[in-house]
Amino acid sequence: MSIFTAMRKLFIYSEPKIHNLGFELLESDDEGALQPPNQTQANQNTKNSGLNNNEMSKGNKNAIKPLGVSEWNKSRKGDGENQKLNPSQTQNQNQAQNDTISKDLSYSLNVLKEKFGVPKNEDIVFRKFKIGKKLDCFMIYVEGMIDKNSINLSMLPTLMSKDILEDMGKQSPVDFLIETVIPVHNLKKESLYGECIKQVLSGASVLFVEGCTECIVMETRGYEKRSVESPKTEMVVMGAQEAFTENLRTNLTLVRRILKTQKLVTELIPAGDINNTMCAILYLDGVASPRVVQEVIKRIKSIKTDLIIGSGMVEQFIEDRPLMLFPQVLSTERPDRTASFIMDGQVVIITEGAPFSMAVPVTFFRLLHTSEDSFTRWPFGTFLRLLRLFGLFCATLLPGLYVAMVMFHPEMLPTELLASIVKSKELVPFPTLLEVLIMEIAFELIREGGIRIPSIIGQTLGIVGALILGQAAVSAGLVSPMLVIIVSVTALGSFAIPNYSMGLAIRIERFFFIIAGAFLGFFGIAFVIFTLGCITCSIKSFGIPFLTPVAPKTKANPDVVLRTPIWMQDKRPDPFQTANRQKQGKNVKNWALKEEPKQKDDNSNGNK
Repeated sequence: MSIFTAMRKLFIYSEPKIHNLGFELLESDDEGALQPPNQTQANQNTKNSGLNNNEMSKGNKNAIKPLGVSEWNKSRKGDGENQKLNPSQTQNQNQAQNDTISKDLSYSLNVLKEKFGVPKNEDIVFRKFKIGKKLDCFMIYVEGMIDKNSINLSMLPTLMSKDILEDMGKQSPVDFLIETVIPVHNLKKESLYGECIKQVLSGASVLFVEGCTECIVMETRGYEKRSVESPKTEMVVMGAQEAFTENLRTNLTLVRRILKTQKLVTELIPAGDINNTMCAILYLDGVASPRVVQEVIKRIKSIKTDLIIGSGMVEQFIEDRPLMLFPQVLSTERPDRTASFIMDGQVVIITEGAPFSMAVPVTFFRLLHTSEDSFTRWPFGTFLRLLRLFGLFCATLLPGLYVAMVMFHPEMLPTELLASIVKSKELVPFPTLLEVLIMEIAFELIREGGIRIPSIIGQTLGIVGALILGQAAVSAGLVSPMLVIIVSVTALGSFAIPNYSMGLAIRIERFFFIIAGAFLGFFGIAFVIFTLGCITCSIKSFGIPFLTPVAPKTKANPDVVLRTPIWMQDKRPDPFQTANRQKQGKNVKNWALKEEPKQKDDNSNGNK
C-alpha cells in the first residue's frame, strides 16, 4: 500500500470493518433493544439457509455449499451416536472435576496448602478447630486482610460452643451453620477451590467442614484503607468536598449515597489473570443503552493480561483508538460528578485500587465541563466555559501563531509591537523556533519537576522556575521578554483545561503547531488544524463520534458549550442513545402556579 493510498484513507470516511474494535452505536427505531446472541445466530443461519440454488450455482461466496453424501453420512452418524470429546474438552472437564471441593477435610487442607505454597508462604493462616466440639473443620484467611475482632470475638466462640449442633438433625452442616449459627452479615457457599482462593485473596474468610462438598465464604474484610478526603485534582468552591478512595466498596457506597434508586445496577467483573482486580460497572437500568453496557462488559472480559493496577490500565485496554492523543474515556475523582454521568445515560467503570471512575461514551465537549458548572447559576457557568475555551485556544495555538507571525507574517503586527519585538531580539543568539522550543521544554520540565518532588517544596520550585530562571534567562539574553509573556499565558491556558488527559494531549499538540508555524507560517498551522480535525472526526468512543453534536450534527442538549438554565435541560444527551430521553419536566412554571384554596375542616367551622 503506497503512502498516497494511506493519506487517501485518512481523509475519506469509510464504514468501519466488523471486528472487535468496530463497535458503532447507530440510530435505530428500537433503541435499547438487545437481541440475544443465540437468536442472532439463528437468524443468520435462517438467512443463509434461504439462499436459492441460483446463488449457489453462480459461485456466491456468501452462500452455503451443499454437503456431499459422505459428509452428510458422517454428520448423521455423529448425531445418532455419542460423540467423543476432543482433548481440550476432556481436559477442561477433568480440571473442573479436580477443582471441586472434596468431602475429605484433610484432602482439602493439603490441596489449599499446595496451592498457596505453605509453609513458604507465611501470611496464609489455617485455623483448625471443632464445631460444637464434635465436627472437624478449618478456617483459611490472609493475615492482615481480615477483621480479627469479628473472628476472635464473634465467630470462633460461637462455632466452638458446646450445644450448637443439637438441633441440626439430618440437615447439611453448611446450610445449618449459615441459617442458624454464623453471625456474619454476608455469607455464601462455594463448591470450587479456585473460587475459594479468589475470595481468600480478596480478604474474605473461608470455612471448610468435614463431609461437605461446599464451603462457607464469610465477609470479614478489615484491612486498612484511606478515609474519604476532599478532591485533589477537581477542587470546587461550591459543591461536595468528597472524593473517591482506593477501596472499591467505599467508592460504590459514595455513589449510592447520591443515587438512592433501585434502578442503579452494579456488575462486578474481574480483570487481570493473576491479580484479579475487580471492575465495577455502574449504569441506570432503563436509561443507559443496553448495547453500550454489553460492549463495555465484552471489552473488560476480553482483557488478557497478568496485572491490572488502577483505572488507567483498563482505559488503555478498552479504548477505541489507542494511538490517538485525545482521551476517549472521561475520568473523575468526584462521586457527585460520577452520579451525574450515570443519570445522563453513560456507563461508569470503577476499578479496585484507583480513586477514579471512568465514564463512557464521552465527547470532546464534555471533557471541558466541570462539576462546578452545575452548582452555579447559568451566567456564571457560561462565563467559566467561555474562559476555558479561550484557555484552550491559548494553550494550543498561541506559541505557534507567535512563531508564524514573527518569521513569516510580520506585516500583521502593529508597528510599535513589531519594533518592540525586534528590539528585544537583538541580543538573543538563537532563532525564533529554537528560542520557543527552549522555553516550552524548560516550562514542561518545571511542571513535571513540581509534581514529582515533595509537596512542601513544590511551590518553591514553581516560584524559582517561573520568576528567577525566567528573569535570569532574559537578563542573560537567552530569550526575549515577549516570549516569556507568551509562554506564561500559554501555561495559564493549559491549567484552565479541567481534564488531565486532555491537558496532556493539548501540550503535545502545541509542539506540532510550533514546528508547522516555523516552516510554513499560517499555511502550516492551517494544515495541522485541518489534519487534526479530520483525524478527530474519525474517533469514536464506544460507538459515539467524538465531536458530536457538531460533527455529525445531532440534536444538541442545551448544555454543550454554553451553560443554559438548569430548568431548560429537560432532555438527556442525544448521542448516548439512551432508552429514556426525558430527564425532567417543565419546572419553570410549577412554582408559579396559583394554589387552589384549601377547604376548611367542618369540625373547625363548628368549633368557631
